[in-house]
Amino acid sequence: MKLDLLHMKFILGIICLMGIQMGMAHTWTVCTTCENSSIKEAIQQAAPLDTILVQKGTYLEFEILVDKPLLIKGIDYPIVDGEKKGEIFRIQSDGVTLDGLFIINVGVSYTKDNAAIRVVQSKNFIIQNMVLEQLFFGIYLEKSSHGKVYHNRIIGDAVDEYNSGNGIQLWYSSDVEVRKNHVQGTRDGIYLEFSDQIIITDNVSMDNLRYGLHFMFSNNDVYSNNTFENNGAGVAVMFSKFITMKNNIFRKNWGTAAYGMLLKEINDAEIVGNTFEENTIGINIEGSNRIDYTDNDFIGNGWAIRVLGACYTNSFKGNNFLYNSFDISYNSKLNDNVFEGNFWSSYTGYDLDRNGIGDVPYRPVKLFSYVVNRTPETIVLLRSLFMDIIDFSERVSPVFTPDNLQDAQPLMKIRP
Repeated sequence: MKLDLLHMKFILGIICLMGIQMGMAHTWTVCTTCENSSIKEAIQQAAPLDTILVQKGTYLEFEILVDKPLLIKGIDYPIVDGEKKGEIFRIQSDGVTLDGLFIINVGVSYTKDNAAIRVVQSKNFIIQNMVLEQLFFGIYLEKSSHGKVYHNRIIGDAVDEYNSGNGIQLWYSSDVEVRKNHVQGTRDGIYLEFSDQIIITDNVSMDNLRYGLHFMFSNNDVYSNNTFENNGAGVAVMFSKFITMKNNIFRKNWGTAAYGMLLKEINDAEIVGNTFEENTIGINIEGSNRIDYTDNDFIGNGWAIRVLGACYTNSFKGNNFLYNSFDISYNSKLNDNVFEGNFWSSYTGYDLDRNGIGDVPYRPVKLFSYVVNRTPETIVLLRSLFMDIIDFSERVSPVFTPDNLQDAQPLMKIRP
C-alpha cells in the first residue's frame, strides 16, 4: 500500500512539474529594433516549448539550427535571406513548427544538397504556410517521421538539372503528410526515396524540369487529388509496391520522352479515378504487375497506355479512352492482362439488345502502334489511308498483336 501511495505521489509530482514548465513557456519577439534582432539569438535564448514570433522585416541569416522543440512563427511573412551562402534552417529536434516565413536565396552547391529547410532525424514536426523562392532544394526531410508539410508555396527558377534541386524531398522518412503545397520550377516537384506510409494529397506540381512527382523504393504510399501539369514528365513511380494513386490530374506533359505517369517495376497498386489529358503518353508501363486500373479518363493523349513488356495480371476496367492517337500500345504478342467494360471512342460496334454493352468485342491495339514502337519515324504516316488498311487487316486476323487482347464488353456510352 505504501509503495502504491509513493508511486502515485511520484506521478503527481511529475505532472505538476510539467504543468509548471508549460505554464512558464515564454514568447520571444524578433524584430530589427528588438533586443533579439536575429532568429538565431532568439533560438539560443529560448527554452523548449517556447514560441518565437518573427516580426515583418528582412533577416540576413543562414545555417539556423533549431535543436529544441519550438514554435517559430512569422508575422506578415518576414523575409529570411540566406544570401546564397548555404542552407538556411536545419531542424534537429522533435516537436518543431515553422509557420509563415518567406525564405529566399539558398546557397547552390555541387557537393551538398543545401535546402531552405532541412529536417533531420526528427518527429512530430510541422512545416506550414511557408514561401520559398530562389532555392536549391526546398524542404528536405531526412530520416524523419510523423510530420506534416502543409500549405507551402515553393517556387524555383531551375534551368538545368545538374544545378537544381527538388521542391520537397523525403529520404528514409515515414508517416508524413504532404498536403496543399504548390511546387513549381524545380528539378522534381516532390521526390520520395526509401520513404513509406507517405500521404501526398491536394498538391499542385507544375513546370518542373523533370518530374512533378518521383518515387524510388518507397512502399505503402498514397497520392490523391494532385495536379501534375506541364512538367518534363508527370509522375515516375519506380521500384515500389502497394501504391495507391487516386483522383489525380496529369495534364500537358509533352515532349519526346514525356508521359503523364511512368511505372517501372511496380507491383500490387491501385490507379483509380485519374485523368490523363493531352500527354505524349498517358501511362508508360514496364515490368509492373497486379495493378488495377479503374475508372480513369484518357483524353487526347498521343498514347493512352503504352506497355513495354513484362507486365502481367493487370486489370483495366471502367476506363474512358477518348480521342487518343493510340489507346493501347504493346510490343509483344503475349498478354494475360484483362480489359473489360471500358469505353473506347473509336469503337464502331453495335448494341442490338440495348444493354449498354457492345455486342462485338473491341481490339484496342493497332498494328500501326506496333510498327511505331519499332520504327518511330513512321509516325508521320499516322493519318494515312495505308495505315488504316493494315490496321483493319490486323484486327480481322491478328498476326503481330496479341490475339487475346480485347475488350469483350465495351461500353456504348462514356462512363460518367
